[in-house]
Amino acid sequence: MEKKPVIPPKEPLYLQGPRNRRFELRFAWRVFTQFIKAFRTLHYVGPCITVFGSARFKEDNLYYQQAREFGKRIAATGFTTMTGGGPGIMEAANRGAYENDGLSVGCNIRLPFEQVVNKYVHRSFTFEHFFVRKTLLIKYSYAFIILPGGFGTMDEFFETLTLIQTKSLNSFPMVLFGKEYYKELWEAMQDMANRGTISREDMNLVLYTDNIDEAMDHIAKYISSNYKVMPYKPKWWLFEKMVRRQPAA
Repeated sequence: MEKKPVIPPKEPLYLQGPRNRRFELRFAWRVFTQFIKAFRTLHYVGPCITVFGSARFKEDNLYYQQAREFGKRIAATGFTTMTGGGPGIMEAANRGAYENDGLSVGCNIRLPFEQVVNKYVHRSFTFEHFFVRKTLLIKYSYAFIILPGGFGTMDEFFETLTLIQTKSLNSFPMVLFGKEYYKELWEAMQDMANRGTISREDMNLVLYTDNIDEAMDHIAKYISSNYKVMPYKPKWWLFEKMVRRQPAA
């Protein structure tokens, strides 16, 4: 496994109101350099499918096992599995890809309790700020699978969905997986449509399912019907490195 780039630790608070110009300039520069380093690390990871979900599920949990199966299925399509790089659902999806000869990538986040990158990634990058990390989790993917999770997963789900709804992002397929877990959320979204705060058509932007076959068929059909996935041609203008697969242990 390649050595993973690590960025300097961040200051405890950066959204605490106006700061002096020196701080603001330094913050802007750190964000810029973080983007450039991440672009260099992830440029050749290939077309991805991003899997979002909780970091808290253990190996014996059903959702962990389903995420692992998703990683396996994604590998079979030739796409790269991208996750937040941590434990739980993220580890499971990376593991499913890693153990089945698929490329596996993680976009980790530096947290006060130090989220550790899982061992099933061929390449990863550790981010300082969530908004930079989310940009990279979305940037390289042709589809998004949202498994059960907490606040972070909801943030990723609704931000990605909003970008698609507002046509800031191509209408890539989104899968909300886990009918029992997301029942109340789905009902709340239907209530939004009934009250007119979203369009009825917006509900069609998400496939709500419990079936892995249905989810993968939806993604495969949508991509093949709407997009031509082109391989990246190496142009090392920032001296990027190609991703090297390593055989699963």
